[in-house]
Amino acid sequence: MDGDHARIVAIFKPFRLDAVLLALTGLPVTGISHEEVRGYGRQKGHLELYQGTEYSITFLPKVRLECVCPLPELSRVTEAIRAAARTGRIGDGKIFVVEASAP
Repeated sequence: MDGDHARIVAIFKPFRLDAVLLALTGLPVTGISHEEVRGYGRQKGHLELYQGTEYSITFLPKVRLECVCPLPELSRVTEAIRAAARTGRIGDGKIFVVEASAP
């Protein structure tokens, strides 16, 4: 990598993945990867009913997406992810940024 870059880690609802990937198209983002993960934040899971019995679902399905972008483009890339992943409901997710200099 030339110059200073940032690693972005975004965790959001799985059904927003296609929208986020589309939003990143054309932006100076490299090394995109994603994986299915489970977790919770403020929503603390929920109760489900199965064959008449209630079950607590604590860890909810999420997607963890990681990518790298140049520092000058950081706000543009994180805003694209935020706008595409947002549903306006609790549990939309988080974006973490780690600055990294090239060796």
